[in-house]
Amino acid sequence: MLSVLDREHTVAPPGYSRWLIPPAALAVHLCIGQAYATSVYKTSMVKHFDTSQTAVGVVFSIAIVMLGLSAAVGGTWVERNGPRKAMFVAACFWAAGFLVGALGIGTGQLWLVYLGYGFIGGIGLGIGYISPVSTLIKWFPDRPGLATGLAIMGFGGGALVASPLSRQLLSLYDSGYDPDVSTSVAGGGALVGLFLTLGIVYFAIMMFGVFTIRVPAEGWVPDGFDPATVKQKTMVTTANVSAANAIKTPQFWLLWVVLFCNVTAGIGILEQASPMIQDFFRGDDGKSSVAVAAAAGFVGLLSIFNMAGRFGWSTTSDVIGRKPIYMMYLGVGIIAYFLLATVGPNSTVIFVLLAAVIISFYGGGFATVPAYLRDLFGTYQVGAIHGRLLTAWSAAGIAGPLIINGFLDREGKPGTLTAEAYRPALFTMVGVLAVGFVANLLIRAVADKYHESSETTVEASR
Repeated sequence: MLSVLDREHTVAPPGYSRWLIPPAALAVHLCIGQAYATSVYKTSMVKHFDTSQTAVGVVFSIAIVMLGLSAAVGGTWVERNGPRKAMFVAACFWAAGFLVGALGIGTGQLWLVYLGYGFIGGIGLGIGYISPVSTLIKWFPDRPGLATGLAIMGFGGGALVASPLSRQLLSLYDSGYDPDVSTSVAGGGALVGLFLTLGIVYFAIMMFGVFTIRVPAEGWVPDGFDPATVKQKTMVTTANVSAANAIKTPQFWLLWVVLFCNVTAGIGILEQASPMIQDFFRGDDGKSSVAVAAAAGFVGLLSIFNMAGRFGWSTTSDVIGRKPIYMMYLGVGIIAYFLLATVGPNSTVIFVLLAAVIISFYGGGFATVPAYLRDLFGTYQVGAIHGRLLTAWSAAGIAGPLIINGFLDREGKPGTLTAEAYRPALFTMVGVLAVGFVANLLIRAVADKYHESSETTVEASR
């Protein structure tokens, strides 16, 4: 029965519309994008387990680490078995992660949440994230930035759905929880119900993507597209590099540094978004002028900019090129972070605008990087190369939250912090982005010695 998941059963018939592929990818990415909404119930988790922000933040870090590791290890497997089987495996791991996490919350065992949502769910994150990427690039060789942006924007938009959904579910499962009161936290039973519900609902939605995805037939090209038009673009190759050879090139590791720096700078804000905006505008009396509901709305707003940046900036990269747009992500990001630390506390409008710009660049970096890889290494094993590159995300998933949470834990307890507590971490991010900016400047076209022969790539596609 599971043979329906095999690659040979997913080849698109003649006349199949390639525009059906992005919705299939979106179904998976919107679900796994829930990872960006963890800050909504973070305070409740801290209270339930009677532990620190750092200890609870480790759950998110483990998930991101496993995302990168599973993408790196499983990238070649995904290429070989096709997107349908990969999406199915991702759905199983992602749902199982919620169920095991619920068990951990219910029994008061934080290590089970690490194992479930962090380790098991993280595997689902990694396989689910890369599963449609190479397929999208093959369906949209004329517009790779737009194609990957269409799908990967779903990952950024996951919190747009998960944030309000989580608040409402917590309120449903715990009558004592009021999402509009800053001191209100949900009980363990409500957190268990939340995790169980999300696991079941997300699995069902991801199945839509599993049975909708198709791969193009061998030799297929879009109507009116001439592959020769790609040749003359700066830093865009028509040759191909294998995943094994790609990691031997300086370009791969420079781009690894670029992605690591861009992600580290953004992920710290996302993981801390809800309490951060409240802390920035906390008065001398200890009360914040930003309500919990408004803070959750801020998480949703960031999700919109994360999603919009993934589509808008990656599509723009098809016009201006990948290297110039990363110069913008990192260069303007340096200025935005500096202003966030210095003038951000003066106005909620300024704070929100600067955070939105930073997160749009963060999202844009994720959506643009598969097209950057395609430009440098070709389409032969771009999915596997992308999986290996996502180890940068794993490293950033540790670095970003640790920088933010490490500084905050030294400054005081949740609910008592102010903007001053965040400044050292924000200035650290300025330095991180500067390193990424230099790395991007050093990227050049890949040397011919790393290219595969045409016979190798043709045989592998059969």
